[in-house]
Amino acid sequence: MRRAALARIGMLSGPLLSMLFITPAHAEQSRPQLEQVTCAALDRAVQSLADGPVLLASYPAFEGHPPAIIALRGVAFTYDNALASIALFGCGKALSASRIADALAYATDNDPDYHDGRLRNAYAAGPVKPHGPILLPGYWSQERNAWNQDAYQVSSATGNQAWAALALLEAFRQTQAPRYLQAAERVLLWTQRNTYDSQSPAGFIGGFYGYPPNPLRQGWKSTEHNVDLAAAWAALDRINASADSAAQAQIARDFVDSQWVATEGRFLIGTLSDGRTAEHQRSGLDAQIWPLIAVSNPSADWARVFTFIDQAHRFGAGYGFSRDPDGLWTEGTAQAAAVAQLTGATDKAKQLWPVLMAQRSADGWLFATPQAQISTGLAIGPDSTSNDFFYYHLPHLGATAWAAIAASGVNPFTGAQEAN
Repeated sequence: MRRAALARIGMLSGPLLSMLFITPAHAEQSRPQLEQVTCAALDRAVQSLADGPVLLASYPAFEGHPPAIIALRGVAFTYDNALASIALFGCGKALSASRIADALAYATDNDPDYHDGRLRNAYAAGPVKPHGPILLPGYWSQERNAWNQDAYQVSSATGNQAWAALALLEAFRQTQAPRYLQAAERVLLWTQRNTYDSQSPAGFIGGFYGYPPNPLRQGWKSTEHNVDLAAAWAALDRINASADSAAQAQIARDFVDSQWVATEGRFLIGTLSDGRTAEHQRSGLDAQIWPLIAVSNPSADWARVFTFIDQAHRFGAGYGFSRDPDGLWTEGTAQAAAVAQLTGATDKAKQLWPVLMAQRSADGWLFATPQAQISTGLAIGPDSTSNDFFYYHLPHLGATAWAAIAASGVNPFTGAQEAN
């Protein structure tokens, strides 16, 4: 998984309760309002920064929140920014979208430690200087009287590489600027050389965790990561067809296929750390629904995941991250709206637009959750002593970008717009 985001609160907020009684007219009006609000918020965030390449802070507002999340201050997660770039292209804001894509392209060639095309999970938010290494996130610890860097943020997760490549390939489709294609190829080549695992079920591992020069190999395989890579390699193959790109896309797709459990109508989340043993207990909303719009010719049987997520991931009028969730996950609810809309389940999507609109903050960004904090049931890294990957009641770039993607009708894996 991707973003470091602390414990459990599970009560529905007032706005969410009101969403249980949505009129058809209200639902219909909420989608264009959501698109307008989120597209404008993302564009303003980019335009508020100096000209040139930029990376947006994933959590821009921290006032009044506990010091335990100081590690998120001023952090631009790669995944969130890739989403924001894709969303902005879908919003018709090509200039702002390109400025984020420029920053991602710059990062592939200007890492302070590595020179192999990999990207970090996060960078320092703000304008990206055109010369010298790209800045990594960190913060001054008063307790230690030292500069701290978060181990996850300076790591390189496979899914984040794929999403950056998807954003760069969308930037190339939109602009035909060769730098975007070259950067995407460089990132994907790193995943091919460093994350492929041939043991059954063959696929791509989680990536590498920790500080240079010797981060730890994460041998588990994620359904979500392989969905991302299947989409990214296929997108590259559509632009610049090659047997290698097609083969890599097929490897990732075959892993995704292997994780479908027909008797339960759902996808497994992936494997355990040995890369072989299936993980049956946990479930992630994204791994359930992304395959429906990310891979070519998805199985018609996969549409049954909507029944599964309504049973396992529902929270109030929306959805939570994990099985039996302790709160609403705004980003995931937007993902569900996007997938439902793009697969023709428009009535299901329609009920989610007002839920998303209810999560607006004052500046138009969407809160990651209406609860104070929610759990994903996952650990951030191998050095975690508990499942410490959480989301907070903070305006969140990823949630805002997914809402814009969903409302604008763009498929973030292919760049295709919803047919009218």
